[in-house]
Amino acid sequence: MEQLLAFCESERVWLRQTIERLVTLESPTPDTTAVNVCGAAIARQLSAIGGRVRSVASAESGDHLVAEFGRGGRPILLLGHFDTVWPVGSLRDMPLVERDGRLFGPGVLDMKSGIGIGMLALRALAAASPGRMPHVVFLLTADEETGSQTSRALVEEEAQRSEAVLVLEPALPDGALKTARKACGQFEITVTGVAAHAGIAPEKGANAILELCDHIRSVEGLQDTSRGTSLTVSLVSGGTRSNVVPAWAAATIDARAFSTAEADRVTKALFGLRAKRPGTAVQVAGGIDRPPLERNPSVAALYTLAQSVGRQLGIEVSEGATGGGSDGNFTAALGVPTLDGLGGIGDGAHAQHEHVVLDALAPRAALVAGVIREMWMSKP
Repeated sequence: MEQLLAFCESERVWLRQTIERLVTLESPTPDTTAVNVCGAAIARQLSAIGGRVRSVASAESGDHLVAEFGRGGRPILLLGHFDTVWPVGSLRDMPLVERDGRLFGPGVLDMKSGIGIGMLALRALAAASPGRMPHVVFLLTADEETGSQTSRALVEEEAQRSEAVLVLEPALPDGALKTARKACGQFEITVTGVAAHAGIAPEKGANAILELCDHIRSVEGLQDTSRGTSLTVSLVSGGTRSNVVPAWAAATIDARAFSTAEADRVTKALFGLRAKRPGTAVQVAGGIDRPPLERNPSVAALYTLAQSVGRQLGIEVSEGATGGGSDGNFTAALGVPTLDGLGGIGDGAHAQHEHVVLDALAPRAALVAGVIREMWMSKP
């Protein structure tokens, strides 16, 4: 382990330059041209460090990247994405700058630093064991920030042929790995009613907004904070004019839950909503689109392994849970051992103060390399 850490520490400049280069290649998910420019630069660098790289084209997003290292047996999957939430030009307002040992910039935490960490981990493994490189697949997608609609099938395909999945999404702000993530979903409640003149004949109308308000109260009652289940009414609209009884109203619900059972309970309840007022009708659409990453025995075993590697490296490794989703939700739901949050340590993902802690980058790469090596060496 000391050899891995020494190598990563010796390559601090390379790692920082790699991350900075990626941050300057702004790659907002909807801008496929910008995403593909960034992807092409990543592909060149993956090839330069020994990867066998292929691009997976998508008509609806940027192209995804799959890089393979080593051979033999079921691979270990490194998983990440190179799209960001920041539009091109964000660097003008959020310049790439170092302050107090932190590197600030759009996408630096989520998750350009994770890509650099993965690359350095692979370099460290190659340097430590020439000719005996573990079989690793590094999958980087181009649409994670908008729900992974075009990449989910690819993520699941690569996960199913892998021994385990290490997700290079950011750590929790205190550096903890993520051993649980909530299921994420979106539902829309649409109510139709009957329009009428609000002054002349309001009794002839059926108020869709009032009907919707009743269901919003029902949604609030479905929450269970003791289990981490939340339903947030995030958008509401309805009506046409101030003097018309509204014949239409709608609400969008963000739903999160730590367990499949809770996600199923919420889904069943929402689709069970029925109209209460005469003349109104209720429709519910949507669903849970990311299953939960539950802390099951296989996740716990990977975390225990990471703790052991961390002790050998002199790094404290802890765990935690988060309400946000990642592509690790998909792989864990397939039953593939998954450990998330192995990327950069910092704060402010999707926020103006997004940053990574510079001194934590090289040790993080050594941790990733060490976990891969321990898994590979333990294979029969």
